Amino acid sequence: MKTTRKISEVMTPGVHVAAPDQTIRDAASVMAAEDVGSLPVGENDRLIGMITDRDIVIRAVALGLGAQTPVREVMSEDIRYCFDDEDVSHVAQNMAELGVRRLPVINRDKRLVGMVTLSNVAHGGDRGSANQMLRGVASPH
Repeated sequence: MKTTRKISEVMTPGVHVAAPDQTIRDAASVMAAEDVGSLPVGENDRLIGMITDRDIVIRAVALGLGAQTPVREVMSEDIRYCFDDEDVSHVAQNMAELGVRRLPVINRDKRLVGMVTLSNVAHGGDRGSANQMLRGVASPH
């Protein structure tokens, strides 16, 4: 009998959270040190956005904004997330449909508990889920 794995079993726990008033230079430095391409943005114990390396390049550098620009000015406010008790296969399907490579993971109390990425699913999920997700996120936009 096949057991389905939960996101809590494959996610990366202990995620660094950026503050909305932090500079994009600081956020980029954290991304470089942590070797990640995105950071959730939190304020008053709430997830209010995500900032990615792409946000910094496209929404800041390409427009001539300086390194002291606050994260709030370039972050994405439309946050997609999953719950830690969801099945990996369900989340992989959702990520493929959304065309995203990473999602914040929250618990049922709506507290951030980790991140799940394409690589988490590929290494910790079943092969079918990983293949399905890869097809969804690797397709042209």
